Amino acid sequence: MRTAICLFTRNLRVHDNPVLRHAARADRVVPVFVFDEGVIRSDYMRPNRTAFLLDCLRDLKHALSELGAGLVVRTGNPAAEVTRLADEVDASEVHIAADVTGFAHAREDSLRKALDARDRTLVVHDAVVTAHAPGHLVPTGNDHFAVFSPYFRRWAETPLRRTVDVPESLRMPKVRVGKLPSRSELCPGETSPDIAKGGESRARELVDEWFDDGIAGYDSGNDDLAADATSRLSPYLHFGCLSPVELVERAGNSEPERAFVRQLAWRDFHHQVLAARPRAAQHDYRPRGDRWREDEESFRAWCEGRTGIPIVDAGMRQLAREGWMHNRTRMITSSFLTKTLGIDWRLGARYFLDLLVDGDIANNNMNWQWTAGTGTDTRPYRVLNPIRQAERYDPNGDYVRRYVPELKELPAKALHDPRRIDPEDLERLGYPAPLVDVDAANARFRAAKVGTSRVS
Repeated sequence: MRTAICLFTRNLRVHDNPVLRHAARADRVVPVFVFDEGVIRSDYMRPNRTAFLLDCLRDLKHALSELGAGLVVRTGNPAAEVTRLADEVDASEVHIAADVTGFAHAREDSLRKALDARDRTLVVHDAVVTAHAPGHLVPTGNDHFAVFSPYFRRWAETPLRRTVDVPESLRMPKVRVGKLPSRSELCPGETSPDIAKGGESRARELVDEWFDDGIAGYDSGNDDLAADATSRLSPYLHFGCLSPVELVERAGNSEPERAFVRQLAWRDFHHQVLAARPRAAQHDYRPRGDRWREDEESFRAWCEGRTGIPIVDAGMRQLAREGWMHNRTRMITSSFLTKTLGIDWRLGARYFLDLLVDGDIANNNMNWQWTAGTGTDTRPYRVLNPIRQAERYDPNGDYVRRYVPELKELPAKALHDPRRIDPEDLERLGYPAPLVDVDAANARFRAAKVGTSRVS
């Protein structure tokens, strides 16, 4: 009787999960999730993501029980724990999803070596975390695409793998299941008050709502900050509660649907960049000799949403409240930190990872590099002027009023440009004066780059 282990990592779902489906071809299958002690001790284990992860695992446990199995939970070194479990149930193979970070590669390597030593097989499945596997789409003469447009052309013309069905049932041997730890045991600290609920069940509800109602105006309204007209599916994609292949397959060919699919391709793009250049998680993808300023006071004001630039502060306060931020304000706040204030992108990326439920090394850090001008942007010296961005994407000031309520009585023009706010009103409202003159700071950046920048 053949037994296989399904090791869940960032694929916490039963729908379109090749890892689970292929493991289920064995006579018996053991689903398992290992809380990696190295991750638990790392800076990556933060309250918001931990709470969301536990939601996902509770939901996965319930889905597996309906199929006739359970979720084995272990804590420790993944290679040691999975190998021990394989010995216990006499599993001939272990199935896992491929991933792109240096940590994921190290986990896979150590697991393969441990299993090989016991004549057991590690089976790695591609296109589970992403729609197209990193490394499968490459340009002539290089190991990855460094520019999005040609990557997207190849991405769009390449057939996806076929989606797989949920196994009809699972047969699981007798084994100690273990229980999920509490959030405080894993990561003490307060969560953001309005973080989303995790899990595949909730994810699929949101997908149905999105394709039924939300996506219709996506191509024209996705940057409308006040409308909040994005899918908000990124946390569920990060934890693998949703299959990106299934989302692309479900989307039609209308303009809004094509715009949505393009965003899924951007996600794949950053994954394939990081897969090819793992050092880019912390080191400049394209070093440009930047000299970053050390300014703890300004950085702290940025973190707290107290820069005196309303659109920047609104974005940072949304992050603190929800553990999520609209993509447009992610770009505005990161451009302000790196190009207007001249502060190292790594500090901003780390702070985002402290709070983002969808905090993903590939997408978070590579997007930060894109904005900072050290990444893949073909116009690395562009500057996003927060005043112009506010005028364009929050014309009535409603997004700012939602997250910076002390300014709610002010007219939109004042919310766009803090220079229009009387200093006495700032004091009365308890809102800080701007950290910098945006135009002067951006002019200094442009001068340092010898006229190569462009302000948007």
